[in-house]
Amino acid sequence: MKVMFDFDLAEMYGIETKYLKRSVRANIRRFPSDFMFEITKEEWHSLRFNFSTSNQRGGIRYLPFAFSELGVAMLSSVLSSELAININIGIMRAFVEIRQMIANRPADRIEELKEYVEELFADQNDINEDTRVQLELINQTLAEMQAGHTKPYPRRRIGFIKEE
Repeated sequence: MKVMFDFDLAEMYGIETKYLKRSVRANIRRFPSDFMFEITKEEWHSLRFNFSTSNQRGGIRYLPFAFSELGVAMLSSVLSSELAININIGIMRAFVEIRQMIANRPADRIEELKEYVEELFADQNDINEDTRVQLELINQTLAEMQAGHTKPYPRRRIGFIKEE
């Protein structure tokens, strides 16, 4: 599973790690195990050994949280930094636009959708490699949809259901 650590996300969102952890703990129900988990001591020591990091002064005091792709998206909705708010707004707009394009347009318009998503995030000056990876995953999913490798979900009606 590809994950990002809390300290990297805190730096990306321009906040301290302790505030990120505090926000996650305050909203822990929003982070099931497939969104976020805490690294064990053994995993952390293994990672430190693999990356040859020092265990001398400085280091971390608490074991880091690891966030999956879903957890990173959810994290932007619980943080209150200006960058997190802007990223969350962009995610929401992209999802709505994707849903509308898929629901209302023929499948050959997926290339247009890919370009829209890239343009949406290209406006952010501080787009980093992790965001580029996320865009590639979105593009890969769209390509699979275009090729017909995904199963269509049954559509649920929107609105109130009248009792008969």
